[in-house]
Parts: sequence; structure tokens; C-alpha cells
Amino acid sequence: MKARDKKNGFDWSSVDDVLLDLDGTLLDRHFDNVFFEVELPRRYAAKHGLGLEVAQERLMQLYRAVEGQLVWADLHYWTGTLGIDTVALTRELKHLITFLPDAQDFLHHLRSYGKRVSIVTNAHTSGLQIKVTKTGVDQFVNRIVNAFEIGHLKMHPEFWPICHRLIGFDPKRCLYIDDDEACLTAAQQFGLRHLYHRSKSSSQDPPQPSSRFASIESLQELIASSS
Repeated sequence: MKARDKKNGFDWSSVDDVLLDLDGTLLDRHFDNVFFEVELPRRYAAKHGLGLEVAQERLMQLYRAVEGQLVWADLHYWTGTLGIDTVALTRELKHLITFLPDAQDFLHHLRSYGKRVSIVTNAHTSGLQIKVTKTGVDQFVNRIVNAFEIGHLKMHPEFWPICHRLIGFDPKRCLYIDDDEACLTAAQQFGLRHLYHRSKSSSQDPPQPSSRFASIESLQELIASSS
């Protein structure tokens, strides 16, 4: 049966595969923001006898130095670089790992439509295991592909041919949703046809719409009129 969202004009019959980012699209990015911007600097400050603002600035410089590289998302790299067990810290803060409010309902709708659903994520394998165990998100999808399996982050063109080979989707009949414009741009360059930017990635922050891609604040916007 053809399902159409009249508000957005999205025709679900034109899609076989749905690719979903994890952090900031399905899961609340509030966890990652607290982890990297608050708790990790706080532990670093205590370890080195620094003020919190100084520690935050030092860590931001370290983040920027490897931004876009695979190690940027590698928890073991940060454990070695900072001398702080980042996997243990992930477990300590796992109470903050939660679905965004509309995510589970959206995943249930995708299942009812009979779509093949895959998560594509930059999350490091160790952190991903903790997030999957905490949320059970793997129960909603056919497979999870992470950047460490592929060897490239999603914002790099090299990610998408390998991802395509692993999943076997038709780019012209594929929907991809992400809160990161760079990842969407790389997917667009590979030929993915249906692209949406998730503007509300954190429950604690206001939406940040994209100027380059169609933005949705809530995943409900894609299913509101589809029944």
C-alpha cells in the first residue's frame, strides 16, 4: 500500500532502504555533549590540577586536531591520549543514553511499512556496544554499520561505496537521515536520493536547521499523515 506524508510530500513507496544515523538522530546527543564537553574536561582538569575552562579549551584543541579522522571517534585513542578510561566513563554515564522522544515510534512505523532499516554510525565499537545494550536499538533494525568496520568516517566519500557493498541498497530508493551536514553531503555525492537533516539532535538544545538539506525537527514529520 502506498503511504504518503502529505505535509512533506514524502512517498514511502519510493523507498526500500532506510539508513539512520545513531547519535543525534535516534539517540539523544545530550549524552555525547555531556561526555565530551563537560565530564571528560572535568576529569582531565582534576587529573592535571587545571581549572575547568582551561581543561575544556585544551580538549577542544585536541578534538580539532584530529577532527574528521577515524581516531576522532575512537574511545581507545582518547583513553591513551588523555590517560582517562573513556569506555569506563561511557558506562558511568550510560543513564544519559536514551532515545530521542520520537525515535522508537518512527522505528515501529518503518517496521510496519516493511522497510529494511540500517543504522550507519561513526560511534566507536566499544561505545556502540554500551549504547546498544542500554537502549536495545538493535532490535529495531536489520543491521548496524559503524565507521570502524569500514575504516572511514561517514563524512568521507570512501565510506559510502563500502557501506553500499555491505548493505546492498539502491541509492535511488534509499532514505538517509542524519544530523550532520557533512555526512549528508558525502551520501549525496555517492548518489543517495532521499536525504533529510535532523535539526533537533539533543533534547536539551534548540533545533539547528540546515541551509543545505531539507530539515526535520521531529521524525514524526515523515509519518504524520502516512497511515
